Amino acid sequence: MAMAAWYHRDISRVHAEDLLARAGRDGSFLVRDSESVPGAYALLYVCVYVSPQTSQGVQVNCFRTLGDLVLGYQHPHKGLVTPLLYPVGRDMEPGDESSGDDEKPGLVWSPSPFPVSVSIAPPAGLPVQKSPSHTMSEVVGLLSEYLRSELPLDVEGLRRGATGLRHLHHTLGTACQGLNSEIDLIMSSLETLAKVFDHPICPLTSAKPQNMGRGPDMELDSLLCKISVLVSLLSSLEKRVCTHILPPQYISVLVSWSRPVVPNQGLLDFRKTSNVLIKTHIPLSIVIMTLDYRKSILQITVGGGGSIPAILMYFVPHLICMCFYPLDSIVVFILTLSSLQKREAFCQLLQLMKTRHSRLSEPDVISVFVGSWNMGGSPPPRSLQSWVTCCGLGRTPDESTALLPHDIYALGTQENSQGEKEWTEHVKATLHSYTHLEYKQVAVQSLWNMRLAVFVKPEHESRISHVNTASVKTGLGNTLGNKGAVGVSFLFNNTSFGFVNCHQTSGSEKVVRRNQNFADILRLLSLGDRQLSAFDVSLRFTHLFWCGDLNYRLDLDVQDILKHVSRREFDELMCADQLTQERHKRKAFLNFKEEKIAFPPTYRYERGSRDSYLWQKYKTSGVRVNVPSWCDRILWKSYSETHITCNSYGCTDDIFTSDHSPVFATFHIGVTSKFKTDPSLSNERAWIELEGIEAIVKTTGKAKFFIEFHSSCLDEIRRSTENDSQSCDVPCFLKLGWSSKQLPKLLPIVSDMEYLQDQHLLLCVKSCDGLESYGECCVALRSLIGAAEQFETFLTHRGEEMGSIRGRVRVHVPKDRRGTREKIYGRLACCHPANPSSLHSALHSSLCSPLFTLLSTLHSALHSSLCSPLFTLSYTNPAYFIFEGVSVLRRVEEAPPPRRDPQVVWAGDSALQLPKLSVGRGYDRKSARRSDFTEIEIPGILHFGLGSFCEGCFGGGCLMQVLRGAPETLRELLSTLGLQNYTLGLSLNGWDDLDYFSGITEEDLRAAGVSNPSHRRRILENLPRIWDSL
Repeated sequence: MAMAAWYHRDISRVHAEDLLARAGRDGSFLVRDSESVPGAYALLYVCVYVSPQTSQGVQVNCFRTLGDLVLGYQHPHKGLVTPLLYPVGRDMEPGDESSGDDEKPGLVWSPSPFPVSVSIAPPAGLPVQKSPSHTMSEVVGLLSEYLRSELPLDVEGLRRGATGLRHLHHTLGTACQGLNSEIDLIMSSLETLAKVFDHPICPLTSAKPQNMGRGPDMELDSLLCKISVLVSLLSSLEKRVCTHILPPQYISVLVSWSRPVVPNQGLLDFRKTSNVLIKTHIPLSIVIMTLDYRKSILQITVGGGGSIPAILMYFVPHLICMCFYPLDSIVVFILTLSSLQKREAFCQLLQLMKTRHSRLSEPDVISVFVGSWNMGGSPPPRSLQSWVTCCGLGRTPDESTALLPHDIYALGTQENSQGEKEWTEHVKATLHSYTHLEYKQVAVQSLWNMRLAVFVKPEHESRISHVNTASVKTGLGNTLGNKGAVGVSFLFNNTSFGFVNCHQTSGSEKVVRRNQNFADILRLLSLGDRQLSAFDVSLRFTHLFWCGDLNYRLDLDVQDILKHVSRREFDELMCADQLTQERHKRKAFLNFKEEKIAFPPTYRYERGSRDSYLWQKYKTSGVRVNVPSWCDRILWKSYSETHITCNSYGCTDDIFTSDHSPVFATFHIGVTSKFKTDPSLSNERAWIELEGIEAIVKTTGKAKFFIEFHSSCLDEIRRSTENDSQSCDVPCFLKLGWSSKQLPKLLPIVSDMEYLQDQHLLLCVKSCDGLESYGECCVALRSLIGAAEQFETFLTHRGEEMGSIRGRVRVHVPKDRRGTREKIYGRLACCHPANPSSLHSALHSSLCSPLFTLLSTLHSALHSSLCSPLFTLSYTNPAYFIFEGVSVLRRVEEAPPPRRDPQVVWAGDSALQLPKLSVGRGYDRKSARRSDFTEIEIPGILHFGLGSFCEGCFGGGCLMQVLRGAPETLRELLSTLGLQNYTLGLSLNGWDDLDYFSGITEEDLRAAGVSNPSHRRRILENLPRIWDSL
């Protein structure tokens, strides 16, 4: 039967209402899946009258199927004012027809109440494959038959002197016939690969005809032989392939391994690097070190009869130099990487390695993805992978870490036409497509077309608790939900998280209204611990992330904006950014942080591409100018002295369905677990002594005040008595004071230092007469443990600065409870080489890790190779001068500085060319004015020099310095362009060598799988041959 025209399987409520509105006739109807109740349906129809409710006693109509229901209400006088007359079908537009591969099967309606079974026959000519369950049942049947009837025959045969179990051999041979054919297929493929690399092949092929016609009992022996041959081939094929693909230019050094001796200083220069191969573990014996300088591959082979199996470990990709530096009996390895992006990727992978090998039951650090996208009322593309993997423009992760799954995903959308279920399933499918993990939905909150969905890794599902959701309307007097915010909050173990997605008032001139939107959301959004109702949302969570279409615009002429964007002068544009100005005036997003913006404005683009801004909008009231602006933003606010780092902040460049580009940001965040105290320790309790507090509050009143103390480490809210000193030195500001007698002594519920270091006190200054709050703040206990320490911070209320507060606090911890464990993220410390003392202290305070033990031992073997001419220290090596404080002299053969092309701007290791105004084009009312947006391009020869010294220390110190260089491989070129996903397709089509890549054409790119026209143009405009002309 044909699918009913009135049934729409997965459309949203908004889409359904739009279809009915376009139909416009009384009696128009459709049926869609319910978004809230699984397995239920929603009937929507058009009627301009109001139907009165039925009175009691009227019989309820019941139907067996949904088709019967529709058929029943198609007749008049059945309870509806207007019968169901005109079924509304799907609006099929040209080009919307699908190939059918991704479509769900159509719904077939049957007059029978019983389900309809559908069988699909396989295409003709294709073999019918047996399902695993069918194969398993056959094997079980064979074994059951053997045990029932053939086992006694084998027993009788053994009694008569037989040498084997003939019937068992026959049964096993029959059961393994499928395995036999599979091994034949795999072996034939491996033999082909072995022939390519001149591998000695076992005589399996010649043995195949001899096996023809044998019975299952004879094939069992042949199967065992094949398995043995397969194991041998697999174990030796990798070594053979490595021997052929690695060039013979090796330096073999025989090193006599004795007691490790650390030299004063050694430097290895890996200028053209790939990977370092290290074989562990290294016994105290003869070690043969093989170094390929061109590929920077170091291989250490244990000699002298070492029997420990070798383990290959790829270490420090894109390494430029490794310096061994002794510091107070600790060997410091200062690593110089090729770029800031590589440095961050290395630190992230190093931290991930430490987490996996730490054997901790609970994590110390997690990764969080936050995204925001105004979808413009259009359905999303099939795949959102570029968004959730942070591919595009701005600060993006390295290709080695881009596909690592995050622990938490929070995606906020505005003008989302999809229903909650449809959208969340789309996101989960996208996450599963590249992570292969079934992410669990923490919560989803919607307000009209605004939506916030939070997902977490399956392994963390049990760590999530106290989930809350809320929404706030800010449209038309805070009554309409077309503008407003949605929020989700929860606890990850003992760390509280809050996520807010908002859509604020539009219009360049409505800055004050947007600030008021933010204040209303901050005040009215009911999330988090109910006991913290005196505090706004920004102080209720350890970490609060705020994303959305904030709608702050650029206060600049559109032509000036386009000129700055084309020159990549984002810093100049940020001076005209309304959000930046309001934050500087402390009128909005007080104490929030935002990563530096290094991507073009995300609004307003022409739909279908990212080549031009569509900055004129025609309405019935006239022409409205929407200047390109950073409307879509991601900000965050965290408690003081917590670990949080922003690793990426950018926007996509390949999602064209909306006039906004999706934005993304990723964070590494330290988390705390539920602490378990040692029962064997003493019962002495820790205490927090407040020696005195002074506060200045913004008020003209003369009331008395008290302070409330809130904390998760306290069993209840504590209060002080009223202040004992008060003065008004400055008009409209009141100075208050509390001595130690007016302040309570706070007793934490846990007395261990490791627990208290992660705790915070929330202070709220309230008046004694009206109990209203005049200011709130947060104070970290980490720096207050030990002797009496002073704190000082700002007081805020409803997002505004209301004064300041300071005091002296002493946190006493019993001696037997002062033990602490170093956090995983604690091994990554920040210091600056310009301050040697800070470098020395940072390295000295860090503990030696197993990785450093291995590298320290390895260094003795490497030091003897430093005499090689390949490693001769030269004054032209910029890395050398970092430690000597000498300015770097440019080499004669260095490339000249880049041309001063106003359209090309250097950013990191890439040059970007962005929108420029097109002149000489005519514009009319139908064609909105736009600017041409040229794609990103890679530079030719980059000027070589010392960049900003970006550092990170691990277990004694790993300092990374940013050095720039032109791409040397296809992956590096495509990664700089943000198109690394095409590397495999181009390599398989023979374009893996940059020397030949210059001759590639658009047809070649299309054949290699580069289907996006803008991506093809970006590659063609940045071919290696262009570098030679610079």
